[in-house]
Amino acid sequence: MDPKRILTGDRPTGPLHLGHYVGSLQNRLRLQDSHECFFIIADLHTLTTRPEKEHIREAGEYVREIALDYLAVGIDPERSVIFVQSGVPETFELNLILEMLITVPRLERLPSLKDMARDANLEALPFGLLGYPVLQAADILLPRATLVPVGKDNEAHVEVSREIARRFNRLYGEVFPIPEALIGEVPTLVGTDGQAKMSKSLNNAIFLADNSETVEAKVMHMYTDPKRVSADVPGTVEGNPVFAYHDAFNPEKAEVAELKERYRGGKVGDVEVKRKLVQALNQFLAPIRERRAQYDRSTVEELIVEGTRRARREAEETMRLVRDAMGLYRSIG
Repeated sequence: MDPKRILTGDRPTGPLHLGHYVGSLQNRLRLQDSHECFFIIADLHTLTTRPEKEHIREAGEYVREIALDYLAVGIDPERSVIFVQSGVPETFELNLILEMLITVPRLERLPSLKDMARDANLEALPFGLLGYPVLQAADILLPRATLVPVGKDNEAHVEVSREIARRFNRLYGEVFPIPEALIGEVPTLVGTDGQAKMSKSLNNAIFLADNSETVEAKVMHMYTDPKRVSADVPGTVEGNPVFAYHDAFNPEKAEVAELKERYRGGKVGDVEVKRKLVQALNQFLAPIRERRAQYDRSTVEELIVEGTRRARREAEETMRLVRDAMGLYRSIG
């Protein structure tokens, strides 16, 4: 029977934010007691849209920042493996094999790839970006993961991994479990501008590393009901980013319910609602800040190196199973 095992992670394109927390990190924390956890910092994935040398150098710095974000939210390196994708060379080998098991038209049906190309200002779809979901499948299948906590926007990519795993098993024998996607309780967290999901590139994010003053400044400038010109005008709660954040991060549910009632009735101003949110967010982020302060740069790097070694040992075993199943390299060893 396959062990209960998780693979999920993030691209090192910047620090993690509240959207990452509700989309995936929250599930990772909950499941690290019951599953073997592999958390990947997917630096190879950044090459699909940002292959320039300066971006590669920048990604190397963000690797440490993301690992520190993991540790700060409560990921335990004694129970969970934090590793860097490019440090596991078996990734390249399995990616090549899996590319043979899926068609170009199937990948072209994924709207997320065109969105990624558009967001990166690419005029044409690079071959590597078209194969992005296949590389994700290699990440998922190398540790033989059974569960993949992801945001809603990556659910379709996990389905590609499931299809590839089924085809491999049908052709060569049962090597891979069929992974399931696990979507966060808040599938998509809107950004502070209220126009799109929270994103590092859109400058509408509250980061896990933000200090209390920065959080306050960002919240007080948040988009809210544009039709509400004064506190005595009834406001709209549905689709209002400030209340979406209250629902996600304010543990005082009675307070949130009362604020919503007063807001709908034109009996509370945006400033009071936002100040209550500042208080809730800083209360949420306080233990994260405390844990972050416990780690220095060298400790984080040591944890990354050890985690990558552990991930590679698992990858080597998977590739042994893959080669045996396929009949590859019989003359070697």
